[in-house]
Amino acid sequence: MEYLKKFPEDLKPSDKSTENNFSPCIAMGSEKSKFEQFKADSEYLMEPLASELRNENNHFTNDAVQLLKFHGSYQQDNRENRKKGEEKDWQMMLRLRSPGGRITPALFSSLVNLSDNLGNGTLRATTRQAFQMHGVRKENLKEVIGTIVRSMGSTLAACGDITRNVMAPAAPYEEGGYPAARKLANDIADLLSPKKAEGTYLDLWVDGDLSYRIRPRQSVKNARKKQSIGGVFCGDESEPLYGETYLPRKFKCAVTVPGDNSVDLLTNDIGLVAFSNSKGILQGCNVYIGGGMGRTHNNEHTFARIAEPLGYVKATHVFELVQSILAIQRDYGDRKTRRHSRMKYLLHDQGMAWFKKELLTKYFLGQLEELKNEPTNKLYDYLGWHRQSTNKWFVGVHLLSGRLKGPLKKGLCKIVEKYQLDIYLTPNQDILLANIGNHQKASVKEALINLGVTSPGQISDIERLALACPALPLCGLAITEAERSLPHIIKRVNSLLERLKIHKQILIRVTGCPNGCARPYMAEIGLVGSGVNEYQLWLGGTLNAQQLAKPYLQKMPLGKLEETIEPLLLSWKKNAANKDLGEYIHRIGDQAVVTLLDEGLHAP
Repeated sequence: MEYLKKFPEDLKPSDKSTENNFSPCIAMGSEKSKFEQFKADSEYLMEPLASELRNENNHFTNDAVQLLKFHGSYQQDNRENRKKGEEKDWQMMLRLRSPGGRITPALFSSLVNLSDNLGNGTLRATTRQAFQMHGVRKENLKEVIGTIVRSMGSTLAACGDITRNVMAPAAPYEEGGYPAARKLANDIADLLSPKKAEGTYLDLWVDGDLSYRIRPRQSVKNARKKQSIGGVFCGDESEPLYGETYLPRKFKCAVTVPGDNSVDLLTNDIGLVAFSNSKGILQGCNVYIGGGMGRTHNNEHTFARIAEPLGYVKATHVFELVQSILAIQRDYGDRKTRRHSRMKYLLHDQGMAWFKKELLTKYFLGQLEELKNEPTNKLYDYLGWHRQSTNKWFVGVHLLSGRLKGPLKKGLCKIVEKYQLDIYLTPNQDILLANIGNHQKASVKEALINLGVTSPGQISDIERLALACPALPLCGLAITEAERSLPHIIKRVNSLLERLKIHKQILIRVTGCPNGCARPYMAEIGLVGSGVNEYQLWLGGTLNAQQLAKPYLQKMPLGKLEETIEPLLLSWKKNAANKDLGEYIHRIGDQAVVTLLDEGLHAP
């Protein structure tokens, strides 16, 4: 068992601002890395992807694969089907663009049929509220994406160096601040959609049919016009916000309402807390910037980071501010070292004072105010039945690791088609069926029971909140298991808590590599793949996902999980039964945690 060579506080990024001769790496101007030049030469994400779509090869070259990401797809191979001297089992993973997780009945029906006929039979709800489809062959890719577009869906910018799917609380409440938050998330997704790349996307997948263009609201259209003015303008009329090289790396945004942290707000590049008046009209937002989970093992220059407060902005300036923040990252983000290219590193290196000065002098014409007070946040999962409005209900159905397959997938599709229900995917990888009329509730409830859908009370507290990334066998970055190990991990931890007579909820998240797709660095217990059946052990996040965990063990065999954490759990039970585990770990400090872990590892 290997402890980390440095205590976690030694790995924390500093909070110091640096005034130096930091020069921007502007998309249209300064020297470009090889990959940045490749993007510039791609004709706005067109070639060589367009040419390779027409050939008869069963997979894309690496160059086409890099462009394919911007169109919402990754090329993968099934590692378990690899045989020496034989061709790899090439297939595509598709990811949708669905702001706030909304999926219409028609789109859901198309996805179910496509997954059965041209995929591997499953759909997967992601931690960013989008469906993924796996197992699509290259020769079927155009048909699959084209069908999605014609069903009024999209995969544009679901991956790649661009703004990813914009998150919002999935709960489709029709009163309070939730409608405004959902609307803002959808508007930001439209606001930050690429202009020229959208044309490329439609050319490739629906033969240039412009009737499927994104149609923003008028206020969003007006804000998009400002992308060609001032510091927000990159100098490229065709792609005014992004330029021909787009962003240095992916860019993530989320919107929520005060007190609801179901979106893991602080893990985003931009997090907005939307304040509304008594009529539900948006008044303004608290703005947080610089969050991000990705890191690399054994590279202390990469780290997980939570967003920090920028200030409060009135509703009339939200769009302008969001565009301005993105433009700073576009111009100053590291375009030479991709592992150092997220906006969190720009904030870490330059500091908030530098960022604000740059923002207010060169990009943003509005004003920033002091943050508004927010209530204590909670990580809601929205499982079970909830009143959506006076005449409607929604129900949350649990999907462990977001995987939807078999009879449950087909049964839900029949319910959705019969009652024309909208679907909302949650950041916790669950699925909400919405717009269920009062007179339909009993019938839908009976249909779900017949499908074997478990009520929330029958799901363990740990399973309700647990997350895992797909990992093996399809993800090319996976070091070890995550999704396939999660059921066993949950069962083992539940058994341990039962034996120790501990009746508390614990937030557990598992990833097969350090990229952090399931946000393990915010968990009370985070397992991050570091070897075959070995994981880094991260501890000390909070149950409401507001505090970073810290790494304590570099390579813990999964088989030693119980014995490793048992003394820590017993200490928690004895000394702070009324506290959450993450709070207790934070309170006792690193050395005490290390001592308890050591006790467990060396127990007779």
